[in-house]
Amino acid sequence: MSAWHSITAAQVLSELDTSRDRGLTGAEAEERLGRYGPNVLEERKRPGLVVRFLAQLKDPMILVLLGAAGLSLWAGGGEDWVDAVIILVIVLVNACISIAQENSAEKALEALRRMSAPMARVVRDGTERRVEAAKLVPGDMILLEAGDMMPADARILDSAGLKADESAMTGESLPSDKAPADGLAENLPLGDRHNMLLSSTVITNGRAKAVVTATGMDTEVGRIAGMILDSGDAETPLQRKMAEISKTLSFACLCVCAVLFGVGMLLHKEILDMFLTAVALAVAAIPEGLPAIVTIVLALGVQRMVKRGAIVKKLPAVETLGCAGVICSDKTGTLTQNKMTVTQVWTPRGGDRATVLTVGSLCSDAVLARDKGRRRAMGDPTEAAVVDAALKDGLDKDILERDWPRRGEVPFDSDRKRMSTVHRRPDGGFRVCVKGAPDVLLSLCRRLPGGAPLTDSVRRDISARNADMAAQALRVLGVAYKDLEMLPREMSAAALEQDLTFAGLVGMMDPPRPEVKEAVKQCHAAGIRPVMITGDHKLTAVSVARELDIFQPGDLAITGADLDFMPQEMLEQEVEKFAVYARVSPEHKMRIVKAWQARGKVVAMTGDGVNDAPALKAADIGCAMGVAGTDVAKGASDMILTDDNFATIVSAVEQGRGIYANIKKAIHYLLSCNIGEMLTIFLATALDFRQMPLVPVQLLWLNLVTDSLPALALGVEPVEKNVIEHKPRDAGEKLFAGGFAWRLCWQGCMVGLLTLCAFFLGQYIIPGPSDPAAAANTMAFATLTICQLFHAFDVRSEEESLLSIGLFSNRAMNRAFLVGMAMQLAVLCLPPLQAVFSTVPLSGEQWGAVLGLAAAPVVVCELTKAVSRWGRG
Repeated sequence: MSAWHSITAAQVLSELDTSRDRGLTGAEAEERLGRYGPNVLEERKRPGLVVRFLAQLKDPMILVLLGAAGLSLWAGGGEDWVDAVIILVIVLVNACISIAQENSAEKALEALRRMSAPMARVVRDGTERRVEAAKLVPGDMILLEAGDMMPADARILDSAGLKADESAMTGESLPSDKAPADGLAENLPLGDRHNMLLSSTVITNGRAKAVVTATGMDTEVGRIAGMILDSGDAETPLQRKMAEISKTLSFACLCVCAVLFGVGMLLHKEILDMFLTAVALAVAAIPEGLPAIVTIVLALGVQRMVKRGAIVKKLPAVETLGCAGVICSDKTGTLTQNKMTVTQVWTPRGGDRATVLTVGSLCSDAVLARDKGRRRAMGDPTEAAVVDAALKDGLDKDILERDWPRRGEVPFDSDRKRMSTVHRRPDGGFRVCVKGAPDVLLSLCRRLPGGAPLTDSVRRDISARNADMAAQALRVLGVAYKDLEMLPREMSAAALEQDLTFAGLVGMMDPPRPEVKEAVKQCHAAGIRPVMITGDHKLTAVSVARELDIFQPGDLAITGADLDFMPQEMLEQEVEKFAVYARVSPEHKMRIVKAWQARGKVVAMTGDGVNDAPALKAADIGCAMGVAGTDVAKGASDMILTDDNFATIVSAVEQGRGIYANIKKAIHYLLSCNIGEMLTIFLATALDFRQMPLVPVQLLWLNLVTDSLPALALGVEPVEKNVIEHKPRDAGEKLFAGGFAWRLCWQGCMVGLLTLCAFFLGQYIIPGPSDPAAAANTMAFATLTICQLFHAFDVRSEEESLLSIGLFSNRAMNRAFLVGMAMQLAVLCLPPLQAVFSTVPLSGEQWGAVLGLAAAPVVVCELTKAVSRWGRG
């Protein structure tokens, strides 16, 4: 049924066969889940295995290679079938490896999607619980509040001050008022169905209870998705950069191969031999697997971050994390434990503690629940602290709400900085209960308990007491009330929040997390500036920031009110002076983020509320709180902290730097090896060697043995111990900057010259049991392959020695080396494979030369690193 808005609420409940108070039973929910399916949008189906396999063969270089195999058969009259078969086998193996790589990345990303699945508050069997939004079914009773993203289409049953942002569905720029209503016309457009909530829209104000009417593809957004299915994950900027590099290198390789072929022709070499050599060299030298390796390394790195408490939703965030130069962090729950405890209750003359705690408890949405055998308050930490304090004084909120039932409310919002509720008094009449920021609340009060007027002198005393409590790092709430004989005509701030009686102040403390101070210390060592942005009082914020070393000598603090008088240009000039921003609004957070970005910094921003979403979106890295965060904040973020902990951000930055370093290591290894291969063949051709050091099949084998497993093993290299101590990487830094291109060139030349040296020794110097020409070819082939396997260990660190990082500390590299070595020894030593790959047995002296030359890069690179470290002092 699609016209749920046009029938009465009773008819909706009857049609859905559900209970307004108890919801569905667990058994009914399971049965309906089987009937309607999961509450998710369908995604475009992945192509089948055969289609994906054939797609691997569309690569132009693979087509050239297949053409070379066919040409080899045709030119040799069928006699060169062995070469053709080997080429085809290697093409097939490469295609299989690429598919396996894609599957690995897809599984890692799918695991992330499951981990970051949204949750919903639902009533089942009469009990409120949190379930995965994907398990919602029609007939479920869901509870909603500001900040929630709608998990399904639903009909509103009860609400208070409810508004929803439906711009994604209706195009309306302003939030729509929502409320229960019967009798709406059946043909109303979506934007006028005020008694309905639509999937994927956002609750911006108030709270509600609603019954799910449609899930998954049956929702309004599902119908749109049915017409335009998701096109899949966008390619990451790093992948695009790698693809561009790969194309550039491919073009360069093809040019070199064309020159090689031309030189061979000028030297009157056999056309077919030169063509096959040029094609094989091109395929071996082009890093065609580089984009796939980058994706896998990112995905595996993201999985490692999950274990550290950070779910990265978008792969580009992994790269950007390594560049973070500023972390703008909320205080409550991120820098502190989010376990507020009331330590002081202050009342003015005529007031009493019981009244303050009673009013504070009633004016809250925290509820008492049983947890680990005892009752404690659940909900907003500040409200929960007041309710817990009241319970300790014998004021049970459940009993208070029974005796003082709520009749209306004006929810809290960050602009007003207060919340109001209206309750029926036990003796008749009504009481308005208000709590909020003391400085704001005090301006709305006119009297003290007992009726005495609130004089300027008393106001100053209250303000001084508030400042004293804030200076003790206490979070301070003001509490006020007003008694009425009858309910006002409208439940609005203007009607309720004036002419109040000031009841008192409640001071509470949220102690800093013990691990945060060390994390802040790491930030300073890493060149990362930690900044506190909070809605708390300035003195409270500075006190906590000073304790955590965020606020250091010479730093300044500023309030949102001061920011209002500061032009953006001035803030951009002065932003580095401020370590604490207090009493800020969402607009202020946006300004702060943009000011740091104007200074060229990559900004990470934490947040948990709806009001944090704009800043989370504007920041380079938006970090939402996984425990206390709203769905809106999580939706706007790039990363979710599962433990709401500042230290987790620092750990994620460390991992991000390590992941980028590992990607660079894989690139370093692949390109330096490719340069070595190209130099070997090009010099042999240009110098007119009587025979080539390597035959085409051997070049193709190199591509299989050295370009896959070692490169992937470098991608999972453990993060180097001192990576967090380096200054943040410039986001605009070129990949080949900082001497990287030079290292590629000289190391590639070293590999190529060592290979030619082995060829020369086998041809003229070291005698063996086989023909010198065949032995020379075998020695060059063995040296180049084993040299590249050894060289993978050199690339594990650009600065530290192998002994320092641990020669065998990367188990993946150890396995890749052993597998590659076993494959190469099989080709060199087993007679059936010797015939296929044109290799011959070597003498002990020849093997000694091969192993000595192959291991030489380790010695050379270790000496180079040692000299570099010595030069830096």
